[in-house]
Amino acid sequence: MGLPPANSLTEETVPLATLRKGTRGVVAEVLEGDAGLVGDEAGATIGRRLVEIGFVPGETIQIIEEVWPGGDPIAVRIGTTVFALRRREARAVLVRVQPS
Repeated sequence: MGLPPANSLTEETVPLATLRKGTRGVVAEVLEGDAGLVGDEAGATIGRRLVEIGFVPGETIQIIEEVWPGGDPIAVRIGTTVFALRRREARAVLVRVQPS
């Protein structure tokens, strides 16, 4: 796996929630704590749960599908696994987009 060549990524990070089908990139950061993200009764944040399932800095991602109408949830490939995420959850993941 590994990272794409550095010159093939933008330096700007954007929330995963803003990306559309077909977009590829690399996870830059996962927000935790009081980033406006709802946690559960045990106090775990959405960001922490995303890290636990594999959304870690350096991993490549691709948006492979959006549900229509509304585009929510999205199907995201990270590594060889596909996850369905609500866009409100995907706001916790910041991505460096790979130009098409």
